Formats: sequence, C-alpha cells, structure tokens
Amino acid sequence: MTFIAAMDNSGGSAGGVLDNYGQEWTETDKMEKVNQFRLRMVSDPNFTKDKISHAILYKDSVERGLVKNLNDKNIDAILKVDSGNTPEGTLKVFDLDGMIRFALQHGCVGTKMRSIVKDMWNISSILDQQFIFAQRIANAGLIPIVEPEVPIDIMNKDSYEIELESQLQNRCRDFEGKLILKLTIPTNKTRYKKLYDYNSVERIVALSGGYTTQEACGKLSGVEHMGASFSRALSESLKYSMSDREFSMQIAENIDNIFIASEWSK
Repeated sequence: MTFIAAMDNSGGSAGGVLDNYGQEWTETDKMEKVNQFRLRMVSDPNFTKDKISHAILYKDSVERGLVKNLNDKNIDAILKVDSGNTPEGTLKVFDLDGMIRFALQHGCVGTKMRSIVKDMWNISSILDQQFIFAQRIANAGLIPIVEPEVPIDIMNKDSYEIELESQLQNRCRDFEGKLILKLTIPTNKTRYKKLYDYNSVERIVALSGGYTTQEACGKLSGVEHMGASFSRALSESLKYSMSDREFSMQIAENIDNIFIASEWSK
C-alpha cells in the first residue's frame, strides 16, 4: 500500500525541522531552507509513485513550486489548510474558502486539517468542526483529510479511540462525497476497521505522532486497513551535511520501512 508523505511544516515548526536536519537558519530564511530540504527529498530517486501516492504541503512550499516537482513524478499534492489549534484542540478560525481556491489554482487534489483531542468531552466539537469544513472542501471537488489526533501519551488512550471511532461512524455515514481519515495508530489493532463500511471513507492512514520510524512502523504493522502518513518518521536521520549518496541511502531506508509497514496493514 502506497503511503502519504507529510511534508507540511509551517513557520512554527520549520525551525525544529531544520535543527533536526542540522542546518543553521534565521527567521528570515527558514522557510526557504525548509523548502530546499523538502525539494531534496522529493528529488531523490527513491521518492517514487510506486511507494508514495501523495505529499501534504504547507502553503509556502506550494507557492515555491513544489507541486510541479511532485507532479513530475506523478505524485499528487495535498494542501494543509488550517492555521493551527485553539487551546481546546479545535481548529483556529481561518479563511477556508480562500484556501480552497488556492488549492484548486495550484493543482492540489485535496486538503488536510489537524485538530488535537485533548479531552474526551471535546471529541464531538472537534469532529463537528472538522466535518463541516470537510463537506465544504468536498463540495468544491477536493478530497479532505480529516485529522483528529489523539496524543500518543494521553492516559486511557484506548478509551479515547473507542469514543472517537463511535463518533466518526455517525459522521462518515452522513458525509456526502469522499474523505481520508488520518488518525493516531490505535492501541487495538482492529480499531477503525469498521469505518470502511461507509462509502465516504476512501482511505484511513496513520500519523507517526512523535514515534521514531522504528516505533511507528512497528506499531502500524498489522493494524488492519490502515496505511501511513508520516512526517517525523519520514525525515528521521536525514542530515544537511550528508553527501547525496548518504542522503539517498537514508531516505531509501525510511521510505522502505514505512512502505513495508503499510503493506503489512492491507
């Protein structure tokens, strides 16, 4: 099963990405440097359509032309459209219609929005907001990725996932069009499988959530009907100082590990 590469670091997280990459940066040049890092990844011969179906991009990378580099490899682009989260974990108010227009004008096939489930009682409000926005996105001809992230270190994580699955069923049943669900790797390996009973669910993918590549791939392996959409795990151990050969060997290893974990999850 091909996976979705998550490469949508915003200005708030770009500095951390470059720190891990080992490249110096300033507030003035960090987005250009992050884009060059992403371009180096996409340009690598191991970054191919047979293992990666889509890549999620931040608006800045789209404006800098990375969609064309992906399309040259027959990989589709997905636009991150949210502006972060409120303290409660819901999406901050943002210009959704403007982001939809931007995605369509720049050749993106879908969108992604990330909320964070911090409290059991907020699941309903988080999903209400996500699905209202997702319906507007689908009506415009794009495929929305709905991402209600359950933190990997939250207490009673499985209880949160049981409630999340129950509430997702109700909303996926009524959704008009197609969507992708991006969810935390579940504690119970059969969790979320029944969501495929609904015609609206095109695909379910997992976020890496702060796990290392090895941890994320190990936990994903065997989770039924769940592919991958990893960010940290995809770029792990890639360094600015690497030669092209060293960089290529490391990204090939990351891609292969994620692809194999997704394959086992069929």
